[in-house]
Amino acid sequence: MPALKAFIVEDSPVILENLIATLEELAQVEVVGSVADEAGAVRWMKRDPGASADLFIVDVFLRSGTGLGVLQAAQQLGVRARRVVLTNYATEEMRRRCASLGAERVFDKSRELDDLISYCAELAEHAPSARPAAAAS
Repeated sequence: MPALKAFIVEDSPVILENLIATLEELAQVEVVGSVADEAGAVRWMKRDPGASADLFIVDVFLRSGTGLGVLQAAQQLGVRARRVVLTNYATEEMRRRCASLGAERVFDKSRELDDLISYCAELAEHAPSARPAAAAS
């Protein structure tokens, strides 16, 4: 059973499909939902800002709105899930902006996908649900 629940905000169907398959196969991640725009992400976060996902993976440029808006809404709503950005626009300035909005990491889609997978695998390995039930006392 996957240990880490992820929600993905990505507008490219091809990237989304490949990302889901890769994370679920290689990193013990269960993708619990996805949307292609900022408004959909905000609606999802408002429904349950606490327990539905352990990790948000957010693209910067979306069908409508931006990933920066998603990060800002997550801060305002008090979303407890970790937040990372996966983008083709991973400049130093963008990395600083994302960090200021609560993103733990920014991954470049073209060069750092393996790093994202490793990051998720590490989170999954240390997630509480990854521990045997007997050890969770």
